[in-house]
Amino acid sequence: MGGWEGGIRVPGIVRWPGMLPANIALDEPTSLMDIFPTVIHLAGKDVPQDRIIDGRNLLPLLQKKVKHSEHEFLFHYCGSYLHAVRWHQKDSGALWKAHYVTPIFSTEDAGGCYGKGICPCSGEGVIHHVPPLLFDLSRDPSEAKPLSETTEPLFQEILKKIDEAVEKHHRTLTPVPQQLSYYNIIWKPWLQPCCGIFPFCWCDKEGTNINSN
Repeated sequence: MGGWEGGIRVPGIVRWPGMLPANIALDEPTSLMDIFPTVIHLAGKDVPQDRIIDGRNLLPLLQKKVKHSEHEFLFHYCGSYLHAVRWHQKDSGALWKAHYVTPIFSTEDAGGCYGKGICPCSGEGVIHHVPPLLFDLSRDPSEAKPLSETTEPLFQEILKKIDEAVEKHHRTLTPVPQQLSYYNIIWKPWLQPCCGIFPFCWCDKEGTNINSN
């Protein structure tokens, strides 16, 4: 779903008796990238200092020592393409979301790319929005009503702030070997356990010898 909330907004459940308070709900934006610095902190170590680490230590938030997530901006990628940016405005508590690129759904109001099975991240299967689509997630979590200069007096100021964050984010990126290429994400049958004669690999019996080919 690209950067749409339907593909992003999922609950995270954490349990640690004696260390974390029970039966609480935190309505703060976090990321799977936060797991790494959190585990590093629990191990008594420091995150690498030779690169930008996008995740944040979640422990103060989970222990309710702080009220808000350390994330001011979250950048939502589809593959290696930046599709949307979330801005958690700390001074007002507002939660803005700007979509620079969105996949073309089939059909238009379907809420997904059902004809293709998976939404494309680039090319003819996406729409580039100029200006970006802007939503107030605190009032419109389903992203049903894009804002405009008419409906949001701070429309231009909000987009300017988000654009500045994107430019700053891009300056932190370092080229690396492509890990999200089509070849790297496609199913590779020769990497799965093979109980039959390749490529007829099915394992329906316990204790069956697995071929190494």
